[in-house]
Amino acid sequence: MTAPTAEVIGVVGTGAMGQGIAQVAVQGGLVAVLLDTREGAAQAAKGAIATRLLRLVEKGKLTQDAAEAAVERLRPATSLGDLAGAGCIVEAVFEDLEVKRRLFKDLEEVVGDDCIIASNTSSIPIASIARVCRKRDRIAGFHFFNPVPLMRLVEIIRTVETSDATVERLDVLGRRMTRTPVVVKDSPGFLVNLGGRAFSTEGLRIAHEGVATPAQIDAIMRDACGFRMGPFELMDLTGIDVNFPVSGIVYDGYMQDPRLKTSPNHKALFDAGLLGRKTGQGWYAYGDEAPERPSPDHVSDAAPAAQVTLVAGDARLEAFCAEIGLAPAADDGRMPILAAPVGEDATHTAAGLGLDHTRLVCVDLAFATDKRVTLMTAPGADPAVLDRVAAAVVRSGRKVTAIKDSPGFVAQRLAAMIANLGCYMAEIGLATPSDIDVAMRLGLNYPRGPLELVDHLGAATTLRIMERLHALTGEDRYRPTLWLRRRAALGLPVHTPS
Repeated sequence: MTAPTAEVIGVVGTGAMGQGIAQVAVQGGLVAVLLDTREGAAQAAKGAIATRLLRLVEKGKLTQDAAEAAVERLRPATSLGDLAGAGCIVEAVFEDLEVKRRLFKDLEEVVGDDCIIASNTSSIPIASIARVCRKRDRIAGFHFFNPVPLMRLVEIIRTVETSDATVERLDVLGRRMTRTPVVVKDSPGFLVNLGGRAFSTEGLRIAHEGVATPAQIDAIMRDACGFRMGPFELMDLTGIDVNFPVSGIVYDGYMQDPRLKTSPNHKALFDAGLLGRKTGQGWYAYGDEAPERPSPDHVSDAAPAAQVTLVAGDARLEAFCAEIGLAPAADDGRMPILAAPVGEDATHTAAGLGLDHTRLVCVDLAFATDKRVTLMTAPGADPAVLDRVAAAVVRSGRKVTAIKDSPGFVAQRLAAMIANLGCYMAEIGLATPSDIDVAMRLGLNYPRGPLELVDHLGAATTLRIMERLHALTGEDRYRPTLWLRRRAALGLPVHTPS
């Protein structure tokens, strides 16, 4: 290779991530030069990528000619000098700052000044790598997600010294590789690893408080909110040895902001080596001999309630009762009392409205109730009353999860924390509001982005949930962002820029 060309991309490190990056590069029509310090690894990587491309042909997702042409564009290399003609180098070696710094310095000795040098790191600040480089304006992050061929997102990480031209070229390159690029400010965890903290850490906190079990929390987030996995299923999939350290990195990187704090139950699994699917045991057991998972469903043989007293003036609650065949009636001192609080717990709902807490059953109507309904009661509540309401819900074809008292139930609480963290990312200019939503949907398969969750709940409702969580717990973990407060106060769409 001689003159540098944008049609050639170098990939240093041919593990799973490096192979994935090279595959989407050649599928996008680029030449990918593969380099690895392990003898024979680059050639082996070409063979592995070729096999995956041929599988796509067998599945009818790629033509034979396209696959063969893509394989021809894979070029194993034997030295750094073989990368001299690349227009961009993507580093995908293991997460060690000093190793990456040495590599970047060595690369600067062989590539031209117009060659971009980018890192696929998921946790190391790009500026800390770039500080040893001669030409820092061409250094950036180019963070793909595993498995690369299936995950459409790529984060372009810009430091304060990264040039606009570098960002623009990486944007073009990412699209050429059939990814969706989002531009993110260099910061701990970048965008997706920061934004994903709320889902796991708040799920952990809810379980730690004894409000609900992991199985109950996962079921609620799947059935009511549309997530493909609940937070505990997701932690087991990625591995506790991955998500616990990342949580610590992000927490420390943001000066130990309470919003990002994980819980003791997370550390307990990490310390015990119960790392999830990879060890056969995490929040759940895995393998042929694993016991059946705990059920999230509330089951009883009680007779379904026929009549209930409703908190006055709640049209949603009235509609829900009509759907499941519960008839509203004047309170006779014995029948269940139903309420659908927002951000409130059952205790303060009863106290604030002067209701009999022993007969109060709270229903979460903030999200879908066609598959599963979350019911909540106060301490000292009569379990027979809960059973009768649950039986009426089950009779309608829905499942029931019964939880302990909690401001915001489970779904409201988790959704509001995800939304509030998304607002924080917008507030600090980590990315544009729309890119934050795109990144979280593509990077973590969220059904809605964080700011789209605000749209779903309403800014005023989201703010109310956060304010009640903050007030009832007294924890700064739940302080609402100024981004959310201002848009709720002015009645503006949450995506409105500053």
